[in-house]
Amino acid sequence: MTAETPSNQSPTERRVSARVGSISESATLAVDAKAKALKAAGRPVIGFGAGEPDFPTPDYIVEAAVEACRNPRFHRYTPAGGLPELKEAVAAKTLRDSGYSVEASQVLVTNGGKQAIYEAFAAILDPGDEVIVPAPYWTTYPESIRLAGGVPVDVVADETTGYRVSVEQLEAARTERTKVLVFVSPSNPTGAVHSRAQVEEIGRWAAEHGLWVLTDEIYEHLVYGDAEFSSLPVVVPELADRCVVVNGVAKTYAMTGWRVGWIIGPKDVVKAATNLQSHATSNVSNVAQAAALAAVSGDLEAVARMREAFDRRRRTIVRMLNEIDGVTCPEPEGAFYAYPSVKGVLGREIRGRRPRSSVELAELILEEAEVAVVPGEAFGTPGYLRLSYALGDEDLVEGVSRIQKLLAEAKA
Repeated sequence: MTAETPSNQSPTERRVSARVGSISESATLAVDAKAKALKAAGRPVIGFGAGEPDFPTPDYIVEAAVEACRNPRFHRYTPAGGLPELKEAVAAKTLRDSGYSVEASQVLVTNGGKQAIYEAFAAILDPGDEVIVPAPYWTTYPESIRLAGGVPVDVVADETTGYRVSVEQLEAARTERTKVLVFVSPSNPTGAVHSRAQVEEIGRWAAEHGLWVLTDEIYEHLVYGDAEFSSLPVVVPELADRCVVVNGVAKTYAMTGWRVGWIIGPKDVVKAATNLQSHATSNVSNVAQAAALAAVSGDLEAVARMREAFDRRRRTIVRMLNEIDGVTCPEPEGAFYAYPSVKGVLGREIRGRRPRSSVELAELILEEAEVAVVPGEAFGTPGYLRLSYALGDEDLVEGVSRIQKLLAEAKA
């Protein structure tokens, strides 16, 4: 309960509902907004906050949107669950990219991945149902669970295991109220990728105990080195009837602002989520859906070029972060985030201040080095920072160099 909605207020005294008043602002978007505001004010801020490719959306996708703008069909309402041709294309793309065979009736097109996640939880959870959420986690998962009436249960992994939780940890967190496991590989914020064997072990554990799994596959194409993406319902097909896959075009095709995601799941759950969306937003923008249709129907040449750049930046940022005394950064195998531990820096004096938390350290870095990073508290694990390396090479090197110079001043 927040200060704005104290529990002792009567319903008529509350201006904001307790349910919505308890939601925290998206920390990643808040950091990005602050960085952009400082830049607009003339400060040379470099932002590592938002997980947003610095590449433009490929031209052929933009042209498909332009053509859609001229088509009167797209000036009208369309089915709440998505354009039929886009749902068919998403099903075909899913089979092509992950080997998961689904029907168009198992697809719901949403306003980005966040709406997909909320609607999936809303369709599955009843009040009090528990959801196991491996941490570090993306900021939206626990808030969506709470909005849907569920109870998030954190299971924390750290840098010593490459930010991967074990089945033993998951089992220790399971209770008679547990209904869903959140599974994300590649991970935001850590970049961790589970091997096929690890995916199978976790999936079979979930199946054994009759759990649902929400698996977020939005970074499926952004894996590096020897790491490989494995789709959970493909590896453990007996789980498919209790598995909801969330995905979208934002990361793969540099389309964060177009707001097109989707749910893939059992038909009854997808129908329930579609009914919810029919009252919440109706159809996703038809122009954006036409752009998404071009994206998922096309080849993966554009993402291959972006992945090459991200891989180069990944190696650079990890090397530079590990050069800082007191900082430990495992090499991420996927997505485009580095998640260094800064526990060795906390409590040391830096320019007359002693940051005791990663929140305080992030504030110090922004004020003194003019670099925006997201503190680990936003992801359920204090003592860490998240830096997105989906920004230009020069900005990346300059930004981390500023952090290096600032933290080199740290005194015991």
